[in-house]
Amino acid sequence: MSIKERLSGNEAVAYAIKQINPDVMPAFPITPSTEIPQLVANYIANGQMDTEFIPVESEHSSMSATMGASAAGARALTATSSCGMAFMWELLYVAASDRLPLALALVNRALTGPININCDHSDSMGAKDAGWIQIYAESNQEAYDNMIQAFRISEHKDVMLPIMICQDGFITSHALTNIELLEDEKVKAFVGEYEPDNFLLNKECTMSVGPYAVSNYYMESHKAQLQAMENAKQVILDVGKEFGELSGRSYGFFEEYKLDDADYAMIIMGSAAGTTKDAVDELRAQGIKAGLLKLRVFRPFPAEQIVEAISKCKAVAIMDRAETFSTNGGPLASEVCAALYRAESKVKSVSYIYGLGGRDYTVDSAKDVYYELRDMIENGKKVEQFKYIGLRSK
Repeated sequence: MSIKERLSGNEAVAYAIKQINPDVMPAFPITPSTEIPQLVANYIANGQMDTEFIPVESEHSSMSATMGASAAGARALTATSSCGMAFMWELLYVAASDRLPLALALVNRALTGPININCDHSDSMGAKDAGWIQIYAESNQEAYDNMIQAFRISEHKDVMLPIMICQDGFITSHALTNIELLEDEKVKAFVGEYEPDNFLLNKECTMSVGPYAVSNYYMESHKAQLQAMENAKQVILDVGKEFGELSGRSYGFFEEYKLDDADYAMIIMGSAAGTTKDAVDELRAQGIKAGLLKLRVFRPFPAEQIVEAISKCKAVAIMDRAETFSTNGGPLASEVCAALYRAESKVKSVSYIYGLGGRDYTVDSAKDVYYELRDMIENGKKVEQFKYIGLRSK
């Protein structure tokens, strides 16, 4: 029997961490992720967990301690947001290249500058090439479910990569919603015990972690990481299916919403998918065949699967909650357009930027995007690429 509760996204992730009961959690507070380590520390103080909580002096130290614990053979994780993750920057690359299966609960928040504490995806998208698995949540429920699946994915022998579990700052992290929790014993059985083959404290296995790589080895190291990321695709699908058998909520690379017969589709990540679903419903009532592809897994990027999912559409809007300043669109658009080009797809695409720094994205905003796609196809109207949704005109 599932446990019905009402929790914020931060509370849901912290509850999942309590159920996983990792060995070590170093952390340093930063809005809007502060509640996660605060709640975990409370669980530990109340005797509900036996995790070793390490209060550190900075986010750089937080990731350093998490990496050290993971290298020593412990199941370890931390949490952060925005500039906190930027302070970890060099270590994100080291954690991935060292093949450390640790987890980061990232509550997405705009990077400075200018200073802003609201949601966009500039922090995680800035780290998109660091070698981490990245999974995004639309809702508090998904944030909880993704956290439970995290270690099963990252610790798989064919993967051994760090994983980033992302949710939208304040929009899901602080909003209370109904949620279904699994029983502690079921989560414990699903996640299992971490039994690494190689770790620094194993006296039977002499090894080093993070050695200097000369030119003869550096490229081979990257190729091995790439293969592990490729392997992660099947592992993500397998774990998502098994989680579905346990909870009734299955997960894959993405969710298709009324996409089967859609003429016009939108590709989007995170909480804005819920807003878009409402827009799709209203447009369907008007006779407009709108659909949605809500991308859950950004790394590894499921290019072929996305192209197949939208192959019957006439046009697709690619929605980015981050700016690359390339003058050629956002990071999601770059990936999707490259996939469409390689597949020689005839689906027309338009890139949009929305929600930066917490700017409102409404049902009407989403409907306007679909109207533009329809106008482009039916009336041959030229649509502006890389348009900012909701930009003030004065």
